[in-house]
Amino acid sequence: MNIRSFKKRFRLSLIATVLVLLLSTALFAPGLAASETTDSESTGSSSLMWVVLSAAIAFSFGALAAGYAISHVGAAAMGAMSEKPEIGSQALIFIALAEGVVVFGFITALMILGKA
Repeated sequence: MNIRSFKKRFRLSLIATVLVLLLSTALFAPGLAASETTDSESTGSSSLMWVVLSAAIAFSFGALAAGYAISHVGAAAMGAMSEKPEIGSQALIFIALAEGVVVFGFITALMILGKA
């Protein structure tokens, strides 16, 4: 794969990601904003909005970090396995450890939602 096709595919995937984020924001954000009221309970619903937002950020950072770690560890593991196929089980353990990061993000998000 040459650098030109890589840049083109990267731009297309970046554009697709931004479009999916904008579409999901348009679909889900109005319901969250509509839940706010103007009476005495407006403080409670706005705090719920911040709780949900912080849980989403905790989970998304965990998922992004796990994806980044798995991409690097997986590439290194496949390269090492091409030279020594007997280390496949060790490589799988390292990939599973990187996958554990998303589990920590999910648990953190559940703990944040449990406080609400």
